Amino acid sequence: MRFERICNSFAGRREVMYRTQKRRSLLKQPSADATIAMTQTASFRDRHAALIFALRTFAAAILAFSIALLLDMPRPYWAMASVYITSNLFTGATNSKAVYRILGTLIGGAGTIALVPNLVNAPELLSLCIALWVGICLYLSLIDGTPRSYVFMLAGYTVALLGFPIVSTPQSAFDIVVSRVQEITLGIVCASVVAMLVMPRSVASAVTAQTDAWLAGARRLAADVLTGRRSDQERDGERMRLAAAASEIDQLGRHLGYEATASANTGRALQRLRQHMLSLLPLLGSIEDRKLPLDWHEEAAARVACLCTRTAAWLDAGGRDGQEASALRAALDEIRPVLDVDADWADIAISGLVVRLRNLVDVTQDCQLLRDAISEGRNPESLPLVFSHGAAAVAVPHRDHWSALLAAGSVALAVLCCSCFSIATGWSDGVAAPLFAAVVGSFLAGVDDPLPAFRNFYGVFLVVIAVHGIYLFGVLPRITTLEVLIVALMPTFLLFGWMAARPATARLGAILAIYLSVQLALTETYSADFTSYANSSIALMLGVAMTGLTCGIVRLVGADWIANRLLRSNWTTLASVAERTSDQDPFALAGLMQHRLALLAARITVVPADARSGAANLRQLRTALNIVGVRRASPGLSRCTRAAIEAFFARLAPICRTHTAGPLPDGLVGQLDSSIALTLQEPSGEARDHVLIGLTGVRSGLFPESPAYQPQQIEPGTIAA
Repeated sequence: MRFERICNSFAGRREVMYRTQKRRSLLKQPSADATIAMTQTASFRDRHAALIFALRTFAAAILAFSIALLLDMPRPYWAMASVYITSNLFTGATNSKAVYRILGTLIGGAGTIALVPNLVNAPELLSLCIALWVGICLYLSLIDGTPRSYVFMLAGYTVALLGFPIVSTPQSAFDIVVSRVQEITLGIVCASVVAMLVMPRSVASAVTAQTDAWLAGARRLAADVLTGRRSDQERDGERMRLAAAASEIDQLGRHLGYEATASANTGRALQRLRQHMLSLLPLLGSIEDRKLPLDWHEEAAARVACLCTRTAAWLDAGGRDGQEASALRAALDEIRPVLDVDADWADIAISGLVVRLRNLVDVTQDCQLLRDAISEGRNPESLPLVFSHGAAAVAVPHRDHWSALLAAGSVALAVLCCSCFSIATGWSDGVAAPLFAAVVGSFLAGVDDPLPAFRNFYGVFLVVIAVHGIYLFGVLPRITTLEVLIVALMPTFLLFGWMAARPATARLGAILAIYLSVQLALTETYSADFTSYANSSIALMLGVAMTGLTCGIVRLVGADWIANRLLRSNWTTLASVAERTSDQDPFALAGLMQHRLALLAARITVVPADARSGAANLRQLRTALNIVGVRRASPGLSRCTRAAIEAFFARLAPICRTHTAGPLPDGLVGQLDSSIALTLQEPSGEARDHVLIGLTGVRSGLFPESPAYQPQQIEPGTIAA
C-alpha cells in the first residue's frame, strides 16, 4: 500500500486481521530483568556522558598533538584543534564528521593552491575570489541542510584559513597545504579511533531512546485528541515539539551508516519508521477536525465517544495489545455508516473519523514493530506491517534559497571588508581578521538575528584572549616537559569539553576549545611575543566585530520574516499540488511540510497567533494529501464528477498562492459542497468512498469554521458547471 492510504482511506480486510494475529508474538513486552539491565547500563553513561566525552576528547587531542610532535609536523596544534572540531558524543557522528572534514579540507586545500599562487600579485582580486569562494560554499552548506553540509562549509572557510596567512610566501603554498592536510587528518584519525575504543556511544542506541520518547509523546497526544484533554494551545505546542523531535531523529539517523556496529537493517527500519512517524501528526490533526462537527450532534457524538475513549485507553497502555487492537477495528467497522445520496454531514464525519481511527490503530502498531526492529537489528521486510511506503520514498527538506543567499552573501561581504581594511592600512597581521570573519561567520550563518548572536560571542572571544594570555605568558614559560603541559592544559580543556557535550552550552564549549587550541599555537619549543599576541587578538576581535556589523546590516530581516516565509511556503506548496506543478508523492509532501513545522517550532514566539494553530494542525499538508488521494482515486468516477472536482482545484490554486492569513473566500465552500454532492450520486464503491472522504478532509482542513455540509440536489444540466 502507498502512503496516501494512511492519510486518506483504509478499510479493514481479512488479511489485516491475519497479520494482527501473526504480529502478537512480535509485540510482547521485554522481560523485567532485561529492562532493568538495560536501564542500569544506559543510566551510567547518560549520567556521566558529558564528563566521559570531555575526558575522551582531551585524551584524543593530546594523542594527536604528541604524534604530531613525534613526526616533526610544523603546526602540531592543528592536529589537536581538529580533534575538537571532529568529536561528537556518538561514535557514528564522529566518524561521519571525520569523513566530511577530510573531504572539505581536501577541497579547500585544492582551492587554496589554485587561487593564492596565481592571484597573489593582485591582492584585491585575491580577496574578492576568496570571499566569493567562502560565500558560494556557505550557500551550498545552508541549502543542503544535512550533516553532509559540513563538507561545503569547511571547504569554504579552509581557503581563508590557509590562504590569508600564506600571501607573503606564495611559493610555499603547496607545502603548507600538504602539511596542514596531514595535521588535520592525524587529528581526525585520533578522534575517530578513541571514540570507537573508549566507552563508545552508539547512534543506534540514541536513536532507539529518542524514538521511544517520540512514540510515547505521540501516543499521549493521540489520547489527548481523542478525549479532549488539555487545551488547544497545549496540543498545538506538543505537535510542534514532536515535529522538531522527529527532525532531530532524522538528522541523527543519518550517521548510522558510519557506525561499524550498526547493521543495514537498522537503517532500513529507521527509514520505514520515519515514514510512519510522518503520517501520525497529520492523522491526529485530521481526527481532531473530524470530531468537531460531531459536537453539535448528540446522537453522532455518543456513537463514537465510547470508542474514542477506549482507543485512548489502549494508547495510554502503550498500544501493544494486539487483541484489543483487533477488537477496536471490529467495533469501528460496526459503527461506520453507509454513505448514500442523502447522507448528512454527521454521517460523512463519522465515516471519515472511523477510517482515521483505524489508521491510527494500524500505524501505532506498525511503529512499535519497527521500533523493536531497530533495537534488535531485524530486517523490516520480514515484519507484518499493514502499511508500506516503498523503498523509493524520500523525505524532501525545506530549502529557503533567499535566506541562504542573504546569510552567505553577508559573510562573504564581511570577509571582503576585513581583507580590504588590512590591505588599505598595510597591517600585515591584519590578515587574521578576514580569516576569523570567514570561520566565525560560517559557524553563525544559521542564526536568524546575527547581531545578538555576535554580541554574545564577542564576550566568548574575550575569554579566549584572556585565557590565551594567561597560558602564553604565565603558564607555558614554566613548563619543560610534555607531561607537565598535559597537566596544565587538562583543567581548561576538560571544562570546555564538558560544556561542548551539554546541549545548552554545546556551541560555546566547542568554540572555546577550538579557538584556544589554535590561538595557543603549541609547538615543540616555547616562543612568546607580546606584539604578535596583541596583533592577533585585535585581529580576532576586529574580524568578529566587522562580521557581526556586516551581517546585521545585510540581514535586517529577522526571525519573524523567516517565520512568515515558512508559513507562506506551505500555501505555495498547496497551490502547486492543486495545479499538479509540484511533487505529488504524499511522503515527500509530508516530510517537506513537517520539516517546516520543525523550523517554525524554533521561532514559535514570532509566529502570529492566528497562523500558529493552522501551522501546528498541518492544515495545508492535510489538504494537499487529500487532494493527491482524491486524484488517485477519481479515475473510478464519472467524467462529469471528475471535471467538477478539477474545476474546484483549479479555482483553489491561485487563491492559495496569494493567501496570507484569515479565512478563504466563502464561494469556495459552495463549490466544494457541490463536488461532494456529485460524488455522493456516484455508484457505491471503494473509489467513490475514497474520493468522498478526501473531499470532506479538504473541507474540514480549509474551512473548519464553515457551517456543516447539507445534502444537495444536483440538476443534470448543471453537473459540469
